[in-house]
Amino acid sequence: MSEIAGNATHPAVVAIDGPAGSGKSTIAKRLAEALGLEYLDTGAMYRAVTFAVLDGGIDPADETAVAALVGPLDIVVRGSGTVLVEGTDATEAIRTAEVNRNVSVVAAQAAVRTELVGRQRAWAKARGGGVLEGRDIGSAVFPDAMAKIYLTASPQVRAERRAHQIGQTDPAEIRAMADELARRDELDSTRAIDPLAQAEGAIRFDTSDLTIDEVVAELAVLVRARAAEVAADAGGDGG
Repeated sequence: MSEIAGNATHPAVVAIDGPAGSGKSTIAKRLAEALGLEYLDTGAMYRAVTFAVLDGGIDPADETAVAALVGPLDIVVRGSGTVLVEGTDATEAIRTAEVNRNVSVVAAQAAVRTELVGRQRAWAKARGGGVLEGRDIGSAVFPDAMAKIYLTASPQVRAERRAHQIGQTDPAEIRAMADELARRDELDSTRAIDPLAQAEGAIRFDTSDLTIDEVVAELAVLVRARAAEVAADAGGDGG
């Protein structure tokens, strides 16, 4: 049972945003476990759409075709990390280099963002809250989130982490990863709709020199303190 209370009207949302490779997924999942909340990787939803677009032979830049696909698309993103697209396990398929290259193009489209933001809000409201991570949770999806956190790290550190995850040790490949992450940062932060940015009121955390355990421990303290403040304010309003 969650130690942080929320409901459909006022979901207890912890919004974690940041660029690719900043540790969002691992940290958000661990933080959700620590707080007894459910966890949603919203980036996996955009990847799932991108996978479906590519799998269907659709040009990722064809906004009309992408819009027609995303509305009825069946996507299930589980807290365990499993991702189903139209009932098929796409957990590994959404992490390919081809999806990496195209996800920013698909995610920038208005129809895609409108559809998935609606699904993300419904997910949180149905659970009375949760830990959601992505690029625009605190700025666009839940600007009134109970707690907003912006995780970041240098492109080199982020590339090294990605390389470690897949067992890559070639310095040239790691540099290429760093360049790709920087490219995605540029695309995500300059898109016209819901660009990647630190949300107003968000706590900025540079994870470059911290372990996962250290980040999770510090964030758990901050979120619990914020939840206590919200509860105290609610009690005062009702008194």
